[in-house]
Amino acid sequence: MVDAPLHGCRVLVIEDEFLLADELADALRDAGAMVLGPVGTVQHAIDLIRAEARIDCAVVDVNLGGEMVFPAAELLQTRGIPFFFTTGYDASALPPSFRTVLRCEKPVDLRRLQQAISAMHSDRPEGGTVMRVPTPNR
Repeated sequence: MVDAPLHGCRVLVIEDEFLLADELADALRDAGAMVLGPVGTVQHAIDLIRAEARIDCAVVDVNLGGEMVFPAAELLQTRGIPFFFTTGYDASALPPSFRTVLRCEKPVDLRRLQQAISAMHSDRPEGGTVMRVPTPNR
């Protein structure tokens, strides 16, 4: 049997770099996830978040073509959807409400990404919500 730690997990990918978005989506599908997107603009992200009845978690690039993704991230928070950022930005560059959100630094370690999503998915009670994953101390 193929190991599918993300089986049934619906993961939204918000990433504007086509090759990275494609690589993330492939890795998530290989782990059994259902990928929503990828979307590469803030407006497309907001539209998809509003349209989807169920999103288990999201992988969110901070900067989409020069536009900061924070309006979409706020919508994720409002809906109680756990997420983490993929970025090269330091936590101090983020608004205070997002400084405790887990950051996976680019280039993204796909195995770490899968582990983070798996932890979010397995800790999420059926029909419940999960708080944001805090950034580990370095």
